[in-house]
Amino acid sequence: MNERYVLDLQEVDETQVAIVGGKAAHLGALSRIDGIRVPAGFCVTTAAFRRIMAEAPSIDDRLDRLSRLKPDDREAIRSLSAEVRRTIEGIAIPGDVAAAITGALVQSGEQAAYAVRSSATAEDMPTASFAGQQDTYLNVVGPAAIVEHVSRCWASLFTERAVTYRLRNGFDHRKVQMAVVVQQMVFPDAAGILFTADPVTGNRKVATVDASFGLGEALVSGRVNPDVFTVRDGEVVARAVAAKQRAVHALPGGGTREVAIEPQRQEQPALTDAQVVRLVRLGRRIEAQVGRPQDIEWCLLDDDFHIVQSRPITTLFPIPVAPDRENHVYLSVGHQQMMTDPMKPLGFSMWQLTAMASMHEAGGRLFVDVTRHLASPASRAGFLELAGRSDPLTRDALETILDRGDFVPSLPDVGSGGPPVGGASAPIETDPAIVTELVERSQASIAALRRDIATLTGPALFDFLLEAFQEHKRVLSDPLNIQAIMAGMDATWWLNDRLREWLGEKNAADTLTLSAPGNVTSEMGLALLDVADVIRPHPEVVAFLRGVEDEGFLDELPKLAGGTEARDAIEAYLDRYGMRCVGEIDITRPRWRERPSTLVPVLLDNVRNFEPGAARRRFEQGRQEAQKKAQEVLVRLRALPDGVRKADETKRMIDRVRTFIGYREYPKYDIVSRYFVYKQALLQEAERLVRANVLPEREDVFYLTFQEFNDVVRSHQVDDTLIQQRKEAFRSYQALTPPRVLTSDGEVVGGAYRRDDVPTGALVGVPVSAGTIEGRARVILDIAQADLEPGDILVTAHTDPSWTPLFVAIAGLVTEVGGPMTHGAVIAREYGLPAVVSVVDATRLIRDGQRIRVHGSDGYVEILP
Repeated sequence: MNERYVLDLQEVDETQVAIVGGKAAHLGALSRIDGIRVPAGFCVTTAAFRRIMAEAPSIDDRLDRLSRLKPDDREAIRSLSAEVRRTIEGIAIPGDVAAAITGALVQSGEQAAYAVRSSATAEDMPTASFAGQQDTYLNVVGPAAIVEHVSRCWASLFTERAVTYRLRNGFDHRKVQMAVVVQQMVFPDAAGILFTADPVTGNRKVATVDASFGLGEALVSGRVNPDVFTVRDGEVVARAVAAKQRAVHALPGGGTREVAIEPQRQEQPALTDAQVVRLVRLGRRIEAQVGRPQDIEWCLLDDDFHIVQSRPITTLFPIPVAPDRENHVYLSVGHQQMMTDPMKPLGFSMWQLTAMASMHEAGGRLFVDVTRHLASPASRAGFLELAGRSDPLTRDALETILDRGDFVPSLPDVGSGGPPVGGASAPIETDPAIVTELVERSQASIAALRRDIATLTGPALFDFLLEAFQEHKRVLSDPLNIQAIMAGMDATWWLNDRLREWLGEKNAADTLTLSAPGNVTSEMGLALLDVADVIRPHPEVVAFLRGVEDEGFLDELPKLAGGTEARDAIEAYLDRYGMRCVGEIDITRPRWRERPSTLVPVLLDNVRNFEPGAARRRFEQGRQEAQKKAQEVLVRLRALPDGVRKADETKRMIDRVRTFIGYREYPKYDIVSRYFVYKQALLQEAERLVRANVLPEREDVFYLTFQEFNDVVRSHQVDDTLIQQRKEAFRSYQALTPPRVLTSDGEVVGGAYRRDDVPTGALVGVPVSAGTIEGRARVILDIAQADLEPGDILVTAHTDPSWTPLFVAIAGLVTEVGGPMTHGAVIAREYGLPAVVSVVDATRLIRDGQRIRVHGSDGYVEILP
């Protein structure tokens, strides 16, 4: 094939990224937009880069070694990437490649000044910008110098920062290729960067302009502080004019130099307000054409703007798609479910189909639109109260939006328009038989699901599942189920509020709910201690488990002394809890039954750290502490004015909380039990598609929504490109931090703790389980990497029920997400662990191994010297 080594920018567009790289593809597309001026130029294509790489076979071995390095191995990356760069720069450019470059220069003007800029194929993409990873050379003059700088750009694909970026983001060094843009220089009066959305808040209606005198290099490199303009609705709403003491100017013979700006100009704005507004208008035109917010580099020459680069702003959190152009306020579902990781399309679509409230997806996360609750005066106060009990940061963020007065409309009270804001319609008797009945109903319904789904395949399976989802929702929305959940929560709040008022006790319910009966999640953690008791007496089994690397280990256990008993104990545990896993609201996550090796490290910790019978002793100790606390509280209450009434009411509430609080965890157990049944049936269907050569891999269905999966089963046709795009999007979503509160403008609204009762330097959070504990912080983001000692304090981003087995080995808990009634908090109270949740950036601010003090009653964490 006769490949072209040079293409004019006017010839390229965004369909040719593989040939010209991201930067050149965008510039070519920009040059076609009416009213957008792009400096003329050409692109040296990836075909030339491949020719160069083929001239040095020794590079192959170095690329293999580079790909095996860890992103944090800076010394090895520095050394090896420098070798690759030297090799590339040392290769003589083949004559036909050099001739193509110099031929293009003859057409454009040989002695003109040019910018020579890298344009990698994995660059300026919607999901990864690679900004600043490769090199740019300004004011390069003459054919020889330009050819030399093209070679330097090729080599810059292997700068230390570019190699590290690819390693961190999972890009294959071999699959990324380098083109080079050669563009006529603009010698501007001013230059800078335009963001068509606020890069800090994410607000898509706000644009920001950074501007300085001379070439934009001074601003991009951080050598000068720019003027900063904020534009909304076509007018400058804020400006900060900096003292610009230096600028970068071009030299006549090539290259650039830094010069001093005369004092009288230093504090003059680099742009007028009118120019700023005109620039933003150009940016909006580019944004509309490209379809997403842009980070744009611009130059101003003789009152004309030239665009020299435009790339997507990849750090913005996506906005849920709304059916109208009205203002909307969205709350994160993941913060309520203690799982803020992105979900794959099958995962979030299944949650949408089985959830009680309407949910909207963005960035692989789900959100609930709460605009109507905030707009209606009747529901607003109650909703804010419920939000505040769950998470003060969420309430503060919502109040921040409401305080603006112009974002949320004020609507008449016309019904809920969304999920209930809490509270059961009528109280129920404090009767343990109610819980027993609810559990029996759930188990009977799941048994029927297993029976009825067993023989179904193809379209009939999907038709059945849509009916099963209705049964799923019926069980969850059963008034008795909701009343039982709310009874335990309401009793907890009542006890905390009244006992603080009457006795000055903080969070008294934390002790009163220790070892509450019937909590399927806390029982799960204790049950793994019982499994450890079976394994501990058999040293061969323990030694074997230390070397487990794959999922076939259960079949190997019976070959060892004591192995049959060990296998039977683990199997029995998996029969009851094997449907659970980290991130269990996403049906695509591997369950413990599918990946039992996940439990082995925790099991070995239990064998090492505990004595036989620990589960029974621990539960009994908690029960006795709760009983003792109840007696103490009642005695103190009776000594108060009107004490008999207060004591009687409190006794009723203690009985009520111990009857119902354990059930708080059961509905989630019901949900994930059903999810595992759905998943097994869906994976069997996916296997049939693989056997029919419709899909290459079974797990590809995870990147289809439930309805798309249904369509593929019916048509036996699948869009491979769509699946690949979804995989890339999912990878990019993993780098995003989901907000608690998000607006339809794309603004991420962060709440704040309004507290002055916390020591200076302490990390503030929500107190969810009483007590103060001091110990070693173990910052753990992956349960499989847990290596805990007694007395350690677990610090993590969020915990769902699957983390409970770790709770038996720790002395305290700190999380970045959560509230008083989320799973981690409930289990921390049952186990008597001091806990503070919703501590922003806890896993970043607390280092693994540091000593910390957790104030579980007061809601803060101290980092100790």
